[in-house]
Amino acid sequence: MKLLINIDVPDVRDAEAFYTGAFRLTPARRFGDDGVELLGFEAPLYLLRKDAGSIGAGEAARDYARHWTPVHCDVVVDDLDAALARALAAGATQDSPIRQANWGRIVTIADPFGHGWCLLQFLGRGYDEIATP
Repeated sequence: MKLLINIDVPDVRDAEAFYTGAFRLTPARRFGDDGVELLGFEAPLYLLRKDAGSIGAGEAARDYARHWTPVHCDVVVDDLDAALARALAAGATQDSPIRQANWGRIVTIADPFGHGWCLLQFLGRGYDEIATP
């Protein structure tokens, strides 16, 4: 199996500018004004133009204000402070202070379209510091 990540955005060009600046992704294929494929994560990221107010799932309308979803992506970085600075400079908002745990450091951010992300920096053995057999 293969994982593809799709993110609905109201404007593909604005979203591309954010994601290439914040996460150093590079554009690959373009789908007119309706989408772009970005590479640089382990899975390709697709930004798909969907108008605010259009139906997303069931009867729920898309809303690009900050929102919460139980599904989110974590971006593992080598330097959390530098990654956070890059994301903020690209237009992210910081949702939480940087926290430290046994496995590493984490900060939550949101892209300019309301989607939440976590930036993680593993320390020591990463999740193996807390994993049980």
